Amino acid sequence: MKIVRNMERTRKELADFLRSRRERVNPKDVGLSLGERRRTPGLRREEVAALAGVGLTWYTWLEQGREISVSATFLDNLARVLLLDDAERRYLYLLTQQRPPAESGKTGCLVPPVVHRLMANLTLCPAYVINLHWDVLAWNKAADCVFRFSRHAPERRNLLWMLFADGPTKALFDPWKQQAQQVLSHFRRDFVKARQEPNISSLIKELEEVSPDFRNWWQEQDIHGPDLGWRRLQLEGLGPVAFETTKLTIDENLHLRMVYYAALENDDDNHKLARWLLQQMETMRDTMPAKTVTAPEASAAHR
Repeated sequence: MKIVRNMERTRKELADFLRSRRERVNPKDVGLSLGERRRTPGLRREEVAALAGVGLTWYTWLEQGREISVSATFLDNLARVLLLDDAERRYLYLLTQQRPPAESGKTGCLVPPVVHRLMANLTLCPAYVINLHWDVLAWNKAADCVFRFSRHAPERRNLLWMLFADGPTKALFDPWKQQAQQVLSHFRRDFVKARQEPNISSLIKELEEVSPDFRNWWQEQDIHGPDLGWRRLQLEGLGPVAFETTKLTIDENLHLRMVYYAALENDDDNHKLARWLLQQMETMRDTMPAKTVTAPEASAAHR
């Protein structure tokens, strides 16, 4: 659908952005020969227009920020011609006042060292990193005490698999049904972004085979609304503990997020949880520290 937008507010930014991006493109990278000597770097306006499938006058007007109609199809073509990455493509949509583009389903496997340090500093707050497939890539000691990630083989270290196919993890979430349905609704949104990737399709197929609850809820297509921002976990030797949870974006393009748990503010409960975590860490002190899953391990997850 084509919509006419008032470009007055972003006219200069749009002009500067398009000009800078076409000037950095090597003509050879888009299939053009250098031919005659060029006076300016990158692509000419007429070359961008031809490669994007529009007229020179129309493209010139766009670069000048005039009030013309643009479509998502054209913007995607333009992003392809100018060799824009995902972040630049989103910025182009914002400058032309269009809805954000559909995101790619790319997902990362490597967690930056600074995130490991951040989680290590959260001594008594469970935290872990997941990707678009919900593979658990890294975690801190508190999270390992609660979720026992290190006890799972890399190919089973997937949050959705653990929640629906692993008995101890199911027992951890209490009440399980309400929380599992909430978690599944959030996974469904990520699935839409990555549904073309074979790994995530294999995960869905396998879970449908091993978990009747997953199969029924997945087929019902129910969306249970926004996350309530809490989890209730039944910790062995301690009892029920209520947590507030939030997700922090680490890498928007690769869909890496850190999930952070903090016990609800109750001094007595916090002290009990702190003592429990310290006791668990003491028991686990001789185990190997958590590590980032390598790319081959992550790609093998949920097979």
